[in-house]
Amino acid sequence: MSPFRSHMDAALAEARAAAARGEVPVGAVVVSPTGEVVARAGNRTRELCDPTAHAELLALRAACAKVGSERLVGYDLYVTLEPCPMCASAISQARIARLYYGAADPKSGGVAHGPRVFDHPQSHHVPQVYDGIGAAEAERLLKAFFAARR
Repeated sequence: MSPFRSHMDAALAEARAAAARGEVPVGAVVVSPTGEVVARAGNRTRELCDPTAHAELLALRAACAKVGSERLVGYDLYVTLEPCPMCASAISQARIARLYYGAADPKSGGVAHGPRVFDHPQSHHVPQVYDGIGAAEAERLLKAFFAARR
């Protein structure tokens, strides 16, 4: 395995692109065990008229399609915002090894807040979780996005 390298900058770039499309600025990147970015996405719920088109789910779907498996054992996921319960469950189902996220989400999060999906006894797999990675920039993007809409 190669030395650790954060891919949060790539996730933040996806979040900025999502904001430019009028989507809530959340970005996600899936990284292989060798350190290769295999998928990246930003929110597209409005564009696709799909409430499940969160950045994490889109990135997981693309990565699974690329590797030809519903499981991403050994893969990492970088996301700019604490995943919601739906996304946390998908992360568990995909068997993501490590989850790195930026901003905490006390209102809608599902990892450190709310239902804490990975703490539930029915969670089939629990990734290693690292929070606060790039949190200041992720928070700035989210605050600017919502301030512009008020």
